[in-house]
Amino acid sequence: MLLVFDFRFRTRKAQIKGKPSCCFDCIPCADGTIANSTGAADCTQCPQDFWSSEGKDICIPKTVEFLTYHEPLGIAITVVSLLGASLSLATMVVFIQYRETPVVKASNAELSCFLLFSLFLCFLCPLTFIGRPMVWTCMLRHTAFGVTFALCISCVLGKTIVVVTAFKATFPGNKVAGKFGPAQQRIIVCSCTLIQILICILWLKLNPPFPDMVFRYSNKKIVLECNTGSEAAFYAVLGYIGFLAIICLVLAFLARKLPDNFNEAKFITFSMLIFCAVWITFIPAYVSSPGKFTVAVETFAILSSAFGLLICIFAPKCYIILIKPEKNTKKHVMAKN
Repeated sequence: MLLVFDFRFRTRKAQIKGKPSCCFDCIPCADGTIANSTGAADCTQCPQDFWSSEGKDICIPKTVEFLTYHEPLGIAITVVSLLGASLSLATMVVFIQYRETPVVKASNAELSCFLLFSLFLCFLCPLTFIGRPMVWTCMLRHTAFGVTFALCISCVLGKTIVVVTAFKATFPGNKVAGKFGPAQQRIIVCSCTLIQILICILWLKLNPPFPDMVFRYSNKKIVLECNTGSEAAFYAVLGYIGFLAIICLVLAFLARKLPDNFNEAKFITFSMLIFCAVWITFIPAYVSSPGKFTVAVETFAILSSAFGLLICIFAPKCYIILIKPEKNTKKHVMAKN
């Protein structure tokens, strides 16, 4: 039921000092207030979710603002998200179809498919940030983002450890590569992701995100946004992802000079540099952005970091598989630079 306070008086009566009581000035009501009777000494304050009209005679509902699918920003985020998800699926199809080729085998086909699936989920995450905030969408958007990116970086970490162990195995008498097989890789991915899941469960249990009405950005509009509930939990989720990314970056950097023509550590290093750079710049931009632009900043960080991983890690492989098939041989993959 819409309540409209209809008072058709725009001023309040102010007694003129030193003059008879019949002499007074008509003072216009301040913004956000209206005159509720003839000759009123004071203006009436509008309710918090209402604002005064131009004539200061009625209180009208404030404009409600949130990121929608119909505005240009929402359309752009949706298109880019679906494009990234489609590219992830297309790359996965290429890897499955060419799984017996040397390039795919050298890049660890199983972990690559896990990584592509997690990237597919990462690209879909921004879609939960669009639309009117509700209890379930607020809880979903942050936890889904945290878990999918933890899964993604855990897969990259597994691939990085494989590269490092392969590098260590080149030393005489070193048998470490044989101790890090597919089972150990799955354990790394599952355990690292499980820690993030536990953090998110605690977050949802103790102080979950919730839809909130924010009035501080403008007097004439209400911004609907998802309150994180617990800032500590939100930054714990981000911090854990950053921790995994830094480990990947350090390990990949150490193995960047692996003397093979196909050295995945270089691609992982570039992707982690982009990932870390995006999220380091995200925090100050997120804190300083007003209203729905906070959502836009977060979705930009998600999409740009996901594209960085997809392009840096998989574009060189797809180039060889699809455009330069003559290089997709064991001899070329194992050749020295």
